[in-house]
Amino acid sequence: MRLSKGILETSLYCSDLDAAERFYTAVLGLERIGRQCGRHVFFRCGQGVLLLFNPGKTGKEPSYVNGIMVPMHGTGGEGHLAFRISASEIPIWREHLQRQGVTLEAEINWPEGGQSIYFRDPAGNSLELATPAVWGFEEV
Repeated sequence: MRLSKGILETSLYCSDLDAAERFYTAVLGLERIGRQCGRHVFFRCGQGVLLLFNPGKTGKEPSYVNGIMVPMHGTGGEGHLAFRISASEIPIWREHLQRQGVTLEAEINWPEGGQSIYFRDPAGNSLELATPAVWGFEEV
């Protein structure tokens, strides 16, 4: 058995969910699809979902959906997430992020192919805009 259909959801952890929500909607243009004040905010991202959790809540108290307990989870420190973009979008995103006052940490042209732009969200998570060639995938 092998997982091959992709990742459905992924999580990052942010203690200031209001700042995170502003960043992910205003700067990255993601659509918010769920929110529980002080606990989490969820966004649609392509065919997947980005979950932002407050680790002070999700790591200490379980949640319940329709009376069924969702296991506690959380982590400390900054995480990493790469968003897929096309090569033609690199200059557009670079300019957009700079206009938004986002500090670019690195731009890499990878030796095996592909490009990446690195920056941080308000919680310090490392975010990357990467072309599929970084991992040997073709652009769609």
